This record gives sequence, structure tokens and C-alpha cells, in this order.
Amino acid sequence: MPILTQTARLVRSSCARLLTQDCLLCAAVSGSRVICPACEAELPRLPEARCRRCALPTANGESCGRCLAKPPHYDLTLAAFRYDFPLDKLIQSFKYGHRLVLGDYFGQQLAALAAASQADLIVPLPLHPSRLRGRGFNQALELARPVSKAWRTPIDARSCRRIRHTAAQADLPWRERAKNVRGAFHCEADFTGQRLLLVDDVMTTGASLNELALTVKRCGAAQVTLLVLARALPFS
Repeated sequence: MPILTQTARLVRSSCARLLTQDCLLCAAVSGSRVICPACEAELPRLPEARCRRCALPTANGESCGRCLAKPPHYDLTLAAFRYDFPLDKLIQSFKYGHRLVLGDYFGQQLAALAAASQADLIVPLPLHPSRLRGRGFNQALELARPVSKAWRTPIDARSCRRIRHTAAQADLPWRERAKNVRGAFHCEADFTGQRLLLVDDVMTTGASLNELALTVKRCGAAQVTLLVLARALPFS
């Protein structure tokens, strides 16, 4: 009996260690959470007053001048965070360091916003095949999975394809990004009357997402909502 008890204790101890997660920001033991509550509270948030269409801050939550002057092809943007330290480092670790455990955490943050979309279908921003091979996974698809599970909304990761291998948007000045992705996507589906949720990790100028929104609207989409983990601000 004492031997069995000691064995049971060792098993329980081993299981506890396996289930224990250190916070990826401060390294404090955080149970099963990848980010501890204290660090999570410090993640950069967007102000409540922001343009409904593109999520850029405005004085009283009115539409921004850019969207009024040249309305984008998407109708609404839901963004979980502001793209700033330390969230930027976490996203880079997720995308380039292959810390896929962050994909589930980030996806849960997006799922908390997705109820406002009332979407019929989730479309992750597609990667060009050569970039997908180099990275090994599509970060937008990984973010979409928890949203799909939480809201029982199907994912369509096949109908839209990236057909032009463009320069990385992050390497280009903001004003050149729209031209860089022009004609980059192709869609073979009939989305007539459907409400689509386009998912990506970071929205900077929104050029890639806007181009994809144009593509799916040409295929009949009635409404396009962007769901992004982080919104970069022009002055950040």
C-alpha cells in the first residue's frame, strides 16, 4: 500500500508539472494559461472611441475621414488589441517562432469579439503556397479555428487563394502596400448573400484584407467583417 501511494503521488506530481504553464511574458507560473492574468491586463488595448469600419481611433467613435473619403470594401472591423509592445513580440513568436500554443490563446480572444459579426462563414486570409511552405502553417487559419469552434461557424480555407507571390507587406512603406497586393487573390466560390468573417493576425493599412474583401464581394458576399488580433495605429 505505501508503495502504491508513493507511486500515485509521483504520477499526480508529474501530471501537475505537465499541466503547469509558465507565463510567456513574465515566466510566472500561471497554471494552464499561456499568459498570466496580470500580464494579460497589461496587453495594449484600443480606445473605445474608434471608427467602426476600420477600427482606427476617432474623437467620439465616428467614422474616420479616410473611410468617409474612400470607403473600403469591408463593412466592419473587430480588433482585439492595439499592435504594440509586448503583444507585437508575442505575435512574432507565434508566426516566426512557431509557438502554436499562442494560436489557441489568440483565437479565444477573437472568439470573444466574433459574436458581433453574425457571420455565415469564416475565411482566413490565405498565404501564397511558397510562403505557406516556408512558414509551415497559416497563422490566420490557426486563429480562425477557436472562433469556428466557439461560434459553430464553418471555415472556408479553400475557396480563396493567393495567386500572386508579393513582397512581404511589412517590408514596404504604408503607401505602397495597396499596389503590392492588387489582384493577389482569386476566389472560385459563390458567396451570394453570405456574411463573411475575414480573419488575420495584424491589420496595418488593411490593404491585403481590403483586396480580399473586394474579391469576395465580387463573388456575391453581402457583408464582410474583418476580425483581427491587432490593429496597428499610424502614429505607433
